[in-house]
Amino acid sequence: MSETKSDVRDRARKAGSRRRWIIALLVVCLIAVGIYLFLNREQSRAAKQGQKPGPPAIPVVSAEAKKADFNVYLTGLGSVTPVNTVTVRSRVDGQLMEVLFREGQIVNSDELLARIDPRPFEVQLTQAEGQMARDVAQLKNAQLDLERFRVLWEQDSVSKQQLDTQEALVRQLEGAVKADQGQIDSAKLQLIYCRIHSPITGRVGLRLVDAGNIVHAADTNGMVVITQLQPITVVFPLPEDSLPQVLSGLKTGRRMPVEAYDRALKQRLATGSLLTVDNQIDPATGTVRLKAIFPNEKNELFPNQFVNARLLVDVARGVTVIPAPAIQRGPQGTFVYVVKADRTATVRPISVGEIQGGEASVKTGLSPGELVVVDGADRLREGTRVEVRAQGPSTPERAY
Repeated sequence: MSETKSDVRDRARKAGSRRRWIIALLVVCLIAVGIYLFLNREQSRAAKQGQKPGPPAIPVVSAEAKKADFNVYLTGLGSVTPVNTVTVRSRVDGQLMEVLFREGQIVNSDELLARIDPRPFEVQLTQAEGQMARDVAQLKNAQLDLERFRVLWEQDSVSKQQLDTQEALVRQLEGAVKADQGQIDSAKLQLIYCRIHSPITGRVGLRLVDAGNIVHAADTNGMVVITQLQPITVVFPLPEDSLPQVLSGLKTGRRMPVEAYDRALKQRLATGSLLTVDNQIDPATGTVRLKAIFPNEKNELFPNQFVNARLLVDVARGVTVIPAPAIQRGPQGTFVYVVKADRTATVRPISVGEIQGGEASVKTGLSPGELVVVDGADRLREGTRVEVRAQGPSTPERAY
């Protein structure tokens, strides 16, 4: 059968309808792919925008561990004590005529300090000398009479009793002459005491008596106090557990240096040496007192001044030394932060020896040449990136 025009139109209409559906489907697919690509790109952009940068490096101050000799000190708070302290008093009663020193003056031994009115003692000396002249004359006369009595007794012209009486009179007058000589010496001594001299070389304190006053030998306050300043000593306590170290050093006979610092342990005032150790331990405090002597040539130390005395008892040779602020403490013990070559910090457990004057000796856990964090460790953790802003000094204390 031949196709009719109606059939041809139907077939053409159906073919056109299929093409439209295919085209519509392709458009939908393209739109879906475009939407997918757009959404994927937006998500990637959002992910990149929301991504946070890495943490910045922490600025720190570091120091290099050194190998050096490390001084071991024992420190005690003590007081400066003069070797000699003298209260100058009058040894006679009288009026203070003249004061020849200035308050705070440095006086030498046997230097004249003051004068007391000598006239009463000059009168006593004159009286004693007159009494002695009379007694000497009587003694000479009695001695001549004694010689006569002996001649007469040999001639049997006088009795034995008269001779013995004359001999007793001579001995009596000899005693009187000796007593007179004692009175003369006493008066001369009083005259010497009228001139008051300094018994030691030292610094004069504040004047306690003014010229014109009557002074007595029984006065308790005295006239002035003199303290010896050169040399001078420092008495300081140490715990009884430290006594074996000190005694072992004294037994060797070597000089044990002692440094005197101010109360803040910042300024060194003077350098001396250990003189001696007390002979007993104070049971109330568990400490023993030590005495150190200082030349004090420039008067750096002052009597009764409080100072920190640092006694050098040992020198650790060739140990690893780091600044004390680098040491950290935690539940696992002591540790330091070590700066590695990649500029990250790592925790390093260490065993600490002695800590002296801002420096610490390390027994184990650290080698010379390694960098340790001195400042800024409170912000660090294991593996934290660091930026070494400055490098602190790491100069250990040198041995004597």
